[in-house]
Amino acid sequence: MIDIAPVKKKSRVIDTFISKEALSGILLLFVTIFAIFIANSNIGAEYFAFWDKDFGLTLGDNTITMPIRLWINDGLMALFFLMVSLEIKREILIGELAGASKAFFPFIASLGGMIVPALIYIAFNPDNMLGFGIPMGTDTAFAIAILMLLGKRVNPLVKLFLVALAVIDDLGAILVVAFVYTNELHFIYFIHATVIYALIWLLNYFDVKKLLPYLILGIFLWIYIHETGVHATIAGVLLAFAIPISSKMDEKDFIDTTKFSLHEFEKHKDDSPILNNRQINALEGLAYGYDRVQNPLIRLEHNLHGFSAFFIMPIFAFSNAGVLLDFTAVTEHLMIVLGVALGLLLGKPLGIFSFVYIATKLKIIKKPANITWFEILSVGFIAGIGFTMSIFIANLAFTDEVVISAIKIGIFLASFIATVIGVTLIIIKYRLKYKSI
Repeated sequence: MIDIAPVKKKSRVIDTFISKEALSGILLLFVTIFAIFIANSNIGAEYFAFWDKDFGLTLGDNTITMPIRLWINDGLMALFFLMVSLEIKREILIGELAGASKAFFPFIASLGGMIVPALIYIAFNPDNMLGFGIPMGTDTAFAIAILMLLGKRVNPLVKLFLVALAVIDDLGAILVVAFVYTNELHFIYFIHATVIYALIWLLNYFDVKKLLPYLILGIFLWIYIHETGVHATIAGVLLAFAIPISSKMDEKDFIDTTKFSLHEFEKHKDDSPILNNRQINALEGLAYGYDRVQNPLIRLEHNLHGFSAFFIMPIFAFSNAGVLLDFTAVTEHLMIVLGVALGLLLGKPLGIFSFVYIATKLKIIKKPANITWFEILSVGFIAGIGFTMSIFIANLAFTDEVVISAIKIGIFLASFIATVIGVTLIIIKYRLKYKSI
């Protein structure tokens, strides 16, 4: 069950996560509109041609050449999945998903929010099921941005519920990408990747806290996983689980070291306009403690979060969201588009609400008292904002650009309608609550 403690007791990590995701979501909206405008302008042909240009990287005898769009989708998105997986690991170990009682409620909701959309897609496309993963994902940044824009109209626990649900959704998307959307497998490279990954875990085993060795080996892990045929973003996931969470110095030792260093700094203060050697040594003591007390996982996640929110995702959106607004493609591939659109628009709220309702009635889970059924339904529609995650999986599921363009239109329309319905429900709930006071 979700922690129903007052908002003031929420962790700073969750607050920071929500604020960054909200700003990222607003930025993504503007980038998406701009990408669609460019794609349908006089320079639309140049826009598409640019992302399809080949770009190569050579390391020794190995050369990797891919279109720029794939460098973004396979390379930068590996960093995004690294960041997401670090969040998942943190939440499971010390966060809102720590312990079965906290994790089970959003887990059941997320499970319904993945299974029902996939089934709806399959119902429309029994002979073309590969796209079932497209309506399963939730665009966390967009969804949280919508809730943040609504301000005090949203129950703070609803935001927390959405974050927990989205984290589990991300884990589901990772598993789908890993096991479903892979190319032809080249098993010889699995040996290389296994050796590199074993070295990464050796770093963990010997309690190495410096991030640089992990990241260097992570680059080689990405290269070899890319060569295996498994989607290269999985390298980011594997690396995240090997990053240590404990720090070199505990908090008590850090406090003692800091007090001593500050005392030394103050004790040797003089009238000189520059620091003396004793003060410099004291500052180095502070820096030493600062470096050792930080959790490697939290530090890397913090550094990647802003980079992901304000660079990777906008670049991904700009390179992938541009679509020609040609609705003839939609009519030609209507069943695929309907499967995706209805999976997001109806499958998400139906799956989330029904799974939670049934599990509650069967006493498998206990619904938090401070979250109403009306709010759970509202979150279900907000979770129907697929956008970047859905586009990402669409690019894996299909190779025909016409089909992908049609799917993108379906994703945009479904996400927009889901947003309108979700926001309307939240406003109605707020007004009813306000009138009852």
